[in-house]
Amino acid sequence: MSSGIVSVALVALSVVALFYALHRVASITSDPLTVLPAQSGWAPQEHALSRFHARWYLASIVFLAFDVEMLFMYPWAVVVIEKGLSAVVEMFLFLGALLVAVAWARREGAFRWA
Repeated sequence: MSSGIVSVALVALSVVALFYALHRVASITSDPLTVLPAQSGWAPQEHALSRFHARWYLASIVFLAFDVEMLFMYPWAVVVIEKGLSAVVEMFLFLGALLVAVAWARREGAFRWA
């Protein structure tokens, strides 16, 4: 029984080693910072490791908050009839918390792009 497991493990390791060796032989190496992008074909305007403005981080957090909101609202819409008024009140409390977050993001300037 154990010799079968050992032989399967050896075959798996040899296949992985073979694929790795084929990749090393067949791959073409190039400098990643000087290669043009594959999708657009335009030359890069700035370094690939340049930083984004802090405003983009605030906008992405707001996007994630509304994305998570949708994750909670889909199952809520399915069971709201079974749960009754308490489910409606809880969802409006949740939406109220999100509205407070959006008001804060607006005050901080997350929605000003210029």
